[in-house]
Amino acid sequence: MQNCCSFWVAVVCLPLSMAAAERRFDFSSVPENRTPSGFRSVVTGSGKPGDWKVVLDDIPSALPAAAQARGLIKRAVLAQLSQDPADEHFPLLIFDQETYSDFSLSTRFKTVRGAVEQMAGVAFRIQNETNYYVVRASSLGNTFRFYEVINGVRGAIVGPEVPISPGEWHELAVDCKGSQIRCSLDGKELISLTDKANRFTSGKIGFWTKSDSVTYFADAKIVYTPREVPAQGIVRETLKKYPKLLDLKIYVSGSEPNTPKVVACREQTAIGQPGGEPECAVIRGEGIYYGKDKGVVSVIMPLRDRNGDSVAAARVVMKSFPGQTEQNVLARATPIIKSVQERVQSVQDLVE
Repeated sequence: MQNCCSFWVAVVCLPLSMAAAERRFDFSSVPENRTPSGFRSVVTGSGKPGDWKVVLDDIPSALPAAAQARGLIKRAVLAQLSQDPADEHFPLLIFDQETYSDFSLSTRFKTVRGAVEQMAGVAFRIQNETNYYVVRASSLGNTFRFYEVINGVRGAIVGPEVPISPGEWHELAVDCKGSQIRCSLDGKELISLTDKANRFTSGKIGFWTKSDSVTYFADAKIVYTPREVPAQGIVRETLKKYPKLLDLKIYVSGSEPNTPKVVACREQTAIGQPGGEPECAVIRGEGIYYGKDKGVVSVIMPLRDRNGDSVAAARVVMKSFPGQTEQNVLARATPIIKSVQERVQSVQDLVE
C-alpha cells in the first residue's frame, strides 16, 4: 500500500472534555492511481484483496446526488477496480486510524460496472475482516440491505427493494447510537433496527464491495463521539488534583517499534502525536528523564505493570522557579506519578 496524505481532519473539542468530532475523507491530495494512506485492504471470503485506487471522475456539485447531473466537476474519488467474479468475494478497505462507537457516517457512491454484481457498501464497527456490520446498495438487484458478518458468515438480511441506478451518484448514510442503527439512501431512511444481540459496540469503518463490482466513493464524512481511553480519565483527574500542573502526557508504544505516541494529555488535539527518544528510553526501562526549557521543567518517569516492567511513560510538565534543582523537580513530580501508578496494573488499564 502506498503512503500519502488522504484526508483532512477537523476535531471540535474542549480541553479535557468529550465533544463531537468530525472527519472528512478528502482524496484530492492523493496522486492518481495511488492507494490512500491510513487504510488497509483486506477481503472477506475468497480471493485476493481489492484494488483500491484514487481516480478522477465527474461529480455533480451538489446533492441530491441521484438528481440529474448539473455543474459536473472533475474530482479525485476512491475506486475499487478489481473484478473477481467469485460470489463470496468481498473487498474491504478499512480505515485503521480510529475506532468509533456512536457516529453518523455518510458517503456518495457510484456503481460503475460489473457483470456479476454492482454493489457499494459501508462496513462499520469492524472488529476484523470477518466480523462487522455492513449496509450495501445493489444496482443489479435493486436492493438496499443491512446485515452482520460473524466469523465470515452473513447473518439475517434486512432492507427493502429500491431502484438504484448504475452510473449515477447516490448518497448512503448510517447512524449508530448504542444498539440503534438507521440507514438511509439518497436522504430517505429505509432501514431502522435495534441490534438486540449488541455484538459490536464499537469498531472501525471501511468501504465495501462485492465480486466484480467496480465502484466509486466520494465525499465521505463521519461525525462521532471520540472514544476516551482510561488514560485520559486518569490525566483529567490528576490535573484536577494538582491544578498547578501545566500538563501530564502519557505515552504508550505503538505498533511500530520505538514509536511511542500520546494516548492522553491536557489538549486532546495532541493525542496521537509521537514521542521522542526520551520517552522511548523511559519505556525501555533506561531510567528517568529531566529537562528544562524557558520557564518550564519536564520529568518523564515510567509507569509499570504488576510485574514491575515499564509499559508506558508519563511526562509531567511544571513551571520552574529560580534556584530550582533537578532533585527538587523530581521531588515535585514523584507524588504525581505515584498517584497515576496506583491506577495502572497493565498497559490495558491505560488504553482499553
